[in-house]
Amino acid sequence: MGSATRKSVAPTLETAKPVERTAEFSVNAGGQRATVALTGDWTANALADAPARLAAALRADSQATIDIRGVHRFDTAGAYAVVRAVGYDYDLKQVQARPESARLLELVGAAYKVQPILAPPPRGFHELTVRIGKGVMNVGYEGLDTMAFLGHLLVVVARSFVYLFTQPRRIRWAAIFSLAERAGLDAIPIVAVTSFFIGAVVGLLGANMLRQFGAEVFAVELIGVAVLREFNIIITAILLAGRSASSFAAELGSMKMNQEVDAMQVMGVDPFEALVLPRFVALLFTIPLLTFVATLAGLLGGLVVVWSVLNIGPAFFLQRIVDDVGPTHFFIGMVKAPVMAMVIAGIGCRQGLEVGGDVESLGRRVTAAVVHAIFAIIMIDALFALLFMKLNI
Repeated sequence: MGSATRKSVAPTLETAKPVERTAEFSVNAGGQRATVALTGDWTANALADAPARLAAALRADSQATIDIRGVHRFDTAGAYAVVRAVGYDYDLKQVQARPESARLLELVGAAYKVQPILAPPPRGFHELTVRIGKGVMNVGYEGLDTMAFLGHLLVVVARSFVYLFTQPRRIRWAAIFSLAERAGLDAIPIVAVTSFFIGAVVGLLGANMLRQFGAEVFAVELIGVAVLREFNIIITAILLAGRSASSFAAELGSMKMNQEVDAMQVMGVDPFEALVLPRFVALLFTIPLLTFVATLAGLLGGLVVVWSVLNIGPAFFLQRIVDDVGPTHFFIGMVKAPVMAMVIAGIGCRQGLEVGGDVESLGRRVTAAVVHAIFAIIMIDALFALLFMKLNI
């Protein structure tokens, strides 16, 4: 008996489910004015192409009366379709509808007819103050974001330093060595060639200028100080700012756009530990090596110039570098290398993690990474110059 009852109830439950009816309408041309009667369900799921056909029918007869009393279910999508079909100037009170449908149609029509209020663009001095204010606010926000990024990075660096002695397997050695090869070793040719020509230019200018005073032999000291102290690290850092900082920003930005960074966070992986730290460590080890290569290439370029222009041989050139220039300038240039590495890697990774969901944001952040990195390199080198001047080094 119970089973029979259950069997008889099942079909009843199935028939109780609401059946979705496609939105339709019919045009009755009888009488003085045609009447467009809507039927079915005028909801978001059942509209299909009915709004377009309704608009075409009303364009053919703009005096037709709308009757929506036969509509079974009516939501905001259906009301919006009716309002768009009848047009902006149509009086919705002429629509024949049940009270609840008329109220919904009135609300949607009122929202549809609202005109956006556009604030007039600032002009003259007001425009200048607005732009200055926005610039100051953006600088403040950038400073806060930079401090947050730096704090997170320092925490990850300290934690990885502990892992180095306790859990060395947690450090991503493969990523570090791969990035070191790509960002450092692959840059040796361009760094060496650029530094060679910079050293040659410095030697040529020094020889031509000092020849007027009969002191062309001091071109050797000029080349040594310029290359060992400034040009080796400046050229290396600027080249890596355009090469590695942009690469880091583009790579991390693409991962951010594809939501790979969000997926890592969902899986419990810290993006700073998996993405930022390997790039940070890779540049920290490779930029001193590239600076040393740039030093050798710059001295070689200066040697070639003074040898061909001033007939100063390699032995005399190297002897004057050792005696008169000394290792102090070399160590000053090498001290700057780790600082430049941290700045380039930090700026590139931070700009990459700030990329939004569109390609325009990616291009803007990659450009910002290169510009900010070069600006930071010049500013830090100037601060180092002031510091060493105060220390009389």
